[in-house]
Amino acid sequence: MTNLHFTSCHQIPERSFFFNGRQFPICARCTGIYIGYLAMPIFLFNIAEMSLLWAIILTLPTYIDGYIQARFNIESTNMRRLITGIISGVGTMALVAIIGQGAGRYIRNLFF
Repeated sequence: MTNLHFTSCHQIPERSFFFNGRQFPICARCTGIYIGYLAMPIFLFNIAEMSLLWAIILTLPTYIDGYIQARFNIESTNMRRLITGIISGVGTMALVAIIGQGAGRYIRNLFF
């Protein structure tokens, strides 16, 4: 069986989840971020809306957690990494939807 390699993820075993004795191909934080990305259709199809400010705020916890780990040498838990990753992924998708819809409106107004 072939192993998956994700170059954007460090894949450190201590910071990754394991299932049936096998390490996930991405770390706990990246797992959370990718799970959060699943929220994209909610924002893209206007099922829910989020303000730009809240979308930006939601991206901050994962950066703050990473900064605390790097600056103060305080190790985070995989569960904290997962949760902050999910929150960040949702915020990122809200930002993508806000920017995409704004660009769509701008283009529409240029031509119609």
